[in-house]
Amino acid sequence: MRSRSAHPRYSRLFYDITPLSPEEVRRRAEQLDPESYRVTQRAGTEPPFCGRFWNHKEPGIYACVVCGLPLYASQHKFDSGTGWPSFSQPIDPEHVGRRPDFSHGMVRTELYCVRCGAHLGHVFDDGPPPTGERHCLNSAALRFYPQGAELPPESRPVEPQIAYFAGGCFWSIQYWFQQGPGVIDAIAGYMQGHLPNPTYEQVCTGTTGHAETVKVLYDPRRISYRKLLEAFFRMHDPTQLNRQGPDVGEQYRSGIWYVTEEQRHQALEYIRELERSGRYGTRRIVTQVEPAKVFYPAEEYHQNYVLKTGLVCHGRNPWEEE
Repeated sequence: MRSRSAHPRYSRLFYDITPLSPEEVRRRAEQLDPESYRVTQRAGTEPPFCGRFWNHKEPGIYACVVCGLPLYASQHKFDSGTGWPSFSQPIDPEHVGRRPDFSHGMVRTELYCVRCGAHLGHVFDDGPPPTGERHCLNSAALRFYPQGAELPPESRPVEPQIAYFAGGCFWSIQYWFQQGPGVIDAIAGYMQGHLPNPTYEQVCTGTTGHAETVKVLYDPRRISYRKLLEAFFRMHDPTQLNRQGPDVGEQYRSGIWYVTEEQRHQALEYIRELERSGRYGTRRIVTQVEPAKVFYPAEEYHQNYVLKTGLVCHGRNPWEEE
């Protein structure tokens, strides 16, 4: 996943890990009991063998007591003999941050919740395989949910929705979608052709029927399909038939491959709006709107090409105000 402080952030497990504002952290911290507040907000440490989870063995997950982000799972918990809850690894490495701690006249590595900054404990290199790490935590920093329990909204992963767009070379289309607030991921690939598992070389022959396409996974709570449509039509020229700038061929056609009837309706309605607006003068919009077929991810060297090389082949930032 990308890391852009100005935009929402998502972990590989699709949890929203966007940092909370200081005001929101303070509001949530005010609702904590005194011990949890001391530990999470003042980097306190509870006495060993006193926390409620040091010898806890029930299956489930341990979430941040402040913001609810799931941090650790029971299958990674072990008895370290130290008197504090100990884990070999977090649920997702992106959920738990690390920073140097120089307090108490020693150098340690502090663990904290990436979403709210709550102090959790420290990590040491005397844990079991395969990580060799011991994540030594404070019970007061954790909230436990038994296996099978219904989780509150703040402890659930995002349920991403999918959209597909083709607008010329997928390098830039992927890059521009990646900049979208609420876009979880954008993947370059091939769609709408008749050859299974096509290679880039096969698609370039223009005989497979595929279009260079970007699969967009997005958080509908933060960005709408309509916003994706608006961005798509800003980042390419939908009046160019089977080409985009210097890239010529059917594989570079403009297309929207819908996965629901609502997407089809919104796409067609927005195209009609654009035609009525006169944005393109007398030029006709040639964007195809078709039901999505199988998406085939492109080869690894095509993924994140702009981020790797710094080369943007066409388009402009569609998220800037016009």
